[in-house]
Amino acid sequence: MNTHQEIKRKKAIKASYFSILGNAFMAVLKGLAGILGNSHALIADAVESTADVFSSALVLFGMKYSSRPPDENHPYGHGRIEPLITFMIVAFMVISAAWIIYSSIQNMGVADEELPHSFTLYVLGGIILFKELSYRFVMKKGKETDSLTLKADALHHRTDAITSLVAFVGIAVALLTGHKEADEWAALLTAVVILYNAYRIFRPALGEMMDEHRYDELTEKIRSVSKTVPGIIYTEKCLIRKTGMQYHVDLHAVVNPEITVREGHDLAHDLQDTLYEKLPQIQYVLIHIEPDDYHDKEDCSL
Repeated sequence: MNTHQEIKRKKAIKASYFSILGNAFMAVLKGLAGILGNSHALIADAVESTADVFSSALVLFGMKYSSRPPDENHPYGHGRIEPLITFMIVAFMVISAAWIIYSSIQNMGVADEELPHSFTLYVLGGIILFKELSYRFVMKKGKETDSLTLKADALHHRTDAITSLVAFVGIAVALLTGHKEADEWAALLTAVVILYNAYRIFRPALGEMMDEHRYDELTEKIRSVSKTVPGIIYTEKCLIRKTGMQYHVDLHAVVNPEITVREGHDLAHDLQDTLYEKLPQIQYVLIHIEPDDYHDKEDCSL
């Protein structure tokens, strides 16, 4: 693992520890406030935060496992553990949403006239602010490290902020109107938000597992860097797959057809070394040398 990748890994792990501790604290705080404050919406929010604790722990495991170097059984490394972990996070979110929906529907049929206590609004106000700041911090680290699971964890924080806001509105409406059902409807809306964000997290993870092309910006950088290598006329196919926080690239480079095999071999290594230096997020690049039979062609993306 190069220095750049090691720095990214350490950043991701620190952000993951922050998420675990923050979610654990939020789960306890919401649970106690929900029980003492008689708010099913806040209790539902606590359930979502409890699921976040487990998902953040999975993220940490994924970070550490994916950073293992390639071995005989895993020549491309262990990065594919990240989308698998993301699928598990999505499963936690779906289960949490299902429980919240079931619990809210059951509670709507119960004759319970006691309204939520007003102090829960102050608790929720602080939680919303903390979770939004957590989202921004973890998402920043996710973008810096290009970690799919860390970005998913950041969206969990944003989901938590939104669900807490929904709970805040539900409790406020219940207190203003005297209708306890507003709190239950807020819990149901919380479940809908969780399911929506589960889809948002699931979609890019599925794309990564299926080697879907989602890397146009990196493709352009690779082509641009390739042009700076003397002897490389242009590039053709550029296929990219992501594993964990690194990328694997298959690149066709076009050269003068009159050079020797040895010269073509050396050019391929020059290009490979230049890409590693300029784009350290690339873990491995396979260069295929093509003869230039049409000198008037420009770069293409076949």
